[in-house]
Amino acid sequence: MQISFWIFGLVSLVELALFVLLLVFFARLRRSEELLLTLQQGQSKLMLSLAQNEELEKELVASFSQRQSELQALDQRLEERAAKLQKLLDQADKISRSPQFLREVILAGARRGKTPAQLAKGAGLSLDEVELILAEAGH
Repeated sequence: MQISFWIFGLVSLVELALFVLLLVFFARLRRSEELLLTLQQGQSKLMLSLAQNEELEKELVASFSQRQSELQALDQRLEERAAKLQKLLDQADKISRSPQFLREVILAGARRGKTPAQLAKGAGLSLDEVELILAEAGH
């Protein structure tokens, strides 16, 4: 009987040890499940953040492309305007160098009381040329 008592005690201790091991196992399993759930939530947040970043990147690229095309159109318009302005400047330069225009400028300056030296300097002509134009006009 005493042997059966020792066997019963030994089996009880083994069962108790197994029960404690089972409790430890389930506690670790629960912690693992909580950690897994936390990781899944973090992954979900990361995926959502990545999707938002992707959307922002698409919008940024689309906006950049639109700005590029607008800048190209503006550049083309500026080039056209620059060509037109250059053409107008060339025409104005030709007109300002024409003898008739210079004559009118000199006569208008003489009416305002400017001296022949001032008129020659302003028109880019020699003093003799200015005096000749004034003499022809009777000034």
